[in-house]
Formats: sequence, C-alpha cells, structure tokens
Amino acid sequence: MARKKKGDPVHGWICFDKPLEMTSTAAVSKVRWLFQAQKAGHAGTLDPLATGILPIALGEATKTVPYLMEADKVYSFTITFGATTDSYDAEGQVTATSDARPSREAVEGLLDSFVGVIEQVPPAFSAIKVDGKRAYDLARQGIEVELKAREVEVFDLTLDDFTGETATLTLHCGKGTYVRSIARDLCAELGVCGHVTMLRREAVGAFATKNAITLEKLEDLVHRGAALDALLGVETALDDIPALPVTQDEASKLKQGRDLALLPRQINLIAEAQKARREAGFDEFPDTVQAVLNGTVQALCELREGRLYPTRILNL
Repeated sequence: MARKKKGDPVHGWICFDKPLEMTSTAAVSKVRWLFQAQKAGHAGTLDPLATGILPIALGEATKTVPYLMEADKVYSFTITFGATTDSYDAEGQVTATSDARPSREAVEGLLDSFVGVIEQVPPAFSAIKVDGKRAYDLARQGIEVELKAREVEVFDLTLDDFTGETATLTLHCGKGTYVRSIARDLCAELGVCGHVTMLRREAVGAFATKNAITLEKLEDLVHRGAALDALLGVETALDDIPALPVTQDEASKLKQGRDLALLPRQINLIAEAQKARREAGFDEFPDTVQAVLNGTVQALCELREGRLYPTRILNL
C-alpha cells in the first residue's frame, strides 16, 4: 500500500517577493507550511542579501520548474564605489579601497559593451561546483578557486540613477548571468573599486513585481482563509511553451503514457508556435508541447516525427 502523502494537494505557483536576509530554502519552507502543501520547490535561487521575485512551485507545479529555470530575468542593483569585497557584495570582506570615482558619462559609455553574448567569469562566492564542492564553500575556507569564463547573454543594461558615490542599474539577462560579475567587470573597466550594495530581482519569465506577493500579505490571506487567491496556475511557468488543445480521449491516452498521432493541421499549428518561439530567442526545449484540455495542462510532451510523446504527466 502506498504511503499517504503529508499535506494538502495544492497545485500552482506563488510569485513570492522574498524579503532581505531570508534564504531561498527558508522561503520555500515557509510558503509550503502556510499552504500545508505536499510538495514545494523554487526556480532560481536568490541570495539572502537579495530581495524580489522568487517563484515557488507547489504540488504538480514542481514538474514545470525546469522550464522556468531557462527564463529571462530582470534585476535592479546598486554599485557603491570606494571599496571592493571578495564576494563583490556587502557580505564579503574588503579587499581594496580607492578614492577614485567614475563620472556618469564614463559609466554610460561602457554599458553597451556588456550587451549581447559576452564571456563572464562567475564570482568565487557562487554556487557553481568545483570538484564536487560549491565554490562559495571553498572560498570561505580560503581556498583559491579559478572558475572558467562562460558565455551569457545580456539583453539590456541601463543606468537608472547616479550620485557619484553610487550607480543604480537595471539588467535584463538570460540564464546564468551573475550581477556581481557585471558589477566587478564594470568597476574594473572604470578603474575604480566598488561592490553591490542592493540587489533586487524584478522578474523571472512571466513572474514579475506586478503579480508578486509579500510574506506579510500571504500570511494575511492564510489567516482569512483566502490563501488560494495568491495561487497562480501551473501553466504560468510554461508561457513560452506551445500549447495544443486536446480532446478528453486524447488527454486520457497521454495520461496513460501512450503517444498520439497528430493530424496535419495540429502539426502545422505547433510548427507555427515553435517558429515564433525561436524568433523570440527561446532555444531550450525546442520540441516540448503542452497538451491542454479545457484550459488545464494535462501533460508535457515531445513532438517527434508527427507524434506526441508524453514526458511529464500532470495530475490536476
């Protein structure tokens, strides 16, 4: 006999506005507890010193987490000039200081060089694994870590505010981009010391500030018995994945793990959606299709040679 899962069968996403100093793990645990949900997970870790959008998946939504990990992200961050730290943020130890300050014109003149596909060396204080260990664990032990440069994509980098002592910028980027590395490299080009003193994630794919909820508001909804008002649909993480309407019979077959032969019109419908997705710059999961019945995702499938093969069954 299968063991009964603890908690309630709650399915969907919370666009959580993570507060300062809370870890991503603690945020997931708190939201799961508030909903008494059976399962929970998150897409894209936020450092404790960062605030903003942390998408948290509950129940069957956890099956869609991998698709959100590839989403574009938007950050707002402030660089304070005068001191460099080993972590390139306010958590680290100061490694260098300087009285040199850049001009607004100098900062603005460099921004275009950070836009496009660029090579970026991740900070030593990062979650990247080196010989099976996290880079930040090695760095905190005083072990020098040499991380290789990797390609990342920056869609836009703009200067929002400049005081002479600080510069606040907005970054729109693809997966794997480190804000602290952007700040480090920008300061190096300017010939000044500096580090990140404010970092806020404004968006992860379709999850943005406009539909975010704070811990205080979520606790209030739970207290009033209206927690489900904060829940976004499972499909929220799949906004760029082509959707194919299916019949009840077709949905039943997919849920049984059986593949479907598609009609030419269905194949053409998917092909048009895939083309639009590629033109929008989405390269990951090129053959993935969501099978939808009456607005509810039934399964995530792979399209191969005119047939739809279920890869993830959603029990909603």
